Amino acid sequence: MSFTAEVKDELSRVDEANVTCALAELSALMRVCGTLSFRGTGRYSIRIATETGSVARTAMRLVHRTLDLQTMLTVRKSVQRKTRNYLIEIPEQERLADDLVRLGILAPGRGLASGVPEHLTSSRESLEAFVRGAFMAGGFVADPRKDFHLEIAVSGEDFAQGIVDLVGRMGVCARLNHRRGSFAVYLKSYEDVRSLLRQMGAMRSSRAVERVRQLKSVKNDVNRRVNAELANERRSSRSAADQLHLVSRVLGEQGSEELPPALREFCELRRRYPEMSLSDLGALCDPPASKSAMYHRLLRLQKLAGE
Repeated sequence: MSFTAEVKDELSRVDEANVTCALAELSALMRVCGTLSFRGTGRYSIRIATETGSVARTAMRLVHRTLDLQTMLTVRKSVQRKTRNYLIEIPEQERLADDLVRLGILAPGRGLASGVPEHLTSSRESLEAFVRGAFMAGGFVADPRKDFHLEIAVSGEDFAQGIVDLVGRMGVCARLNHRRGSFAVYLKSYEDVRSLLRQMGAMRSSRAVERVRQLKSVKNDVNRRVNAELANERRSSRSAADQLHLVSRVLGEQGSEELPPALREFCELRRRYPEMSLSDLGALCDPPASKSAMYHRLLRLQKLAGE
């Protein structure tokens, strides 16, 4: 099961706080993956199509909870794609036109509504339910182990901008992208994805995203430290090679007997332990010398070579 399917399955089990929240979630779900048909004044029917069982289950539950309407569910299996197709049909019936007005899908006397219904998104709970319904119908969230990305694909610029505004009221920064005749409301940051999942009601999925982020943070920290150590080792190796060359040059020109005791000790230790750092060489001196003292011995050796 994909991470998106896991999130939608979890959201399908969220209990709505009240009837308004249930209407808000159902309204968004119908707007995103539903098709409205009409034959003359006041004669409407709706078809909700989805490939996700949790979405079909949610739509049926919300319709039965909020609307006293006849529904028909058809399940078909796609042989080519090896998936199930769920079709929920709400046929033409007497109360459907009034219910579509309650859902904010129809505007009285003006036909189809274009934006987000304000009467269903006035409270914090109802706007969260509306965003949850929109995500259930047209949402996608990437596996957090690969990327932090969440999006909701919808039709209609006014409706898409309305969802962006709702998400903004939830304290989450969403952006809008026009894509092949539709619009995608998307999030790209870890904080925004985690926050939206939590506020929609996907607490388990939100914690999963948080755990992945912590694991990534630890892994990145380890990689930074390893890279820093490797870089230090490379610098130390190059420095040690330069020092060996310097020692060979000085000893070849005048011999170790002519050197001061401290420089003679430095040369002997460097030739004996070519891979050690200055601080490690200093610990082998008698008496032990600090890294700064060893560096000054190196500078004296360089000066002597220059002379």
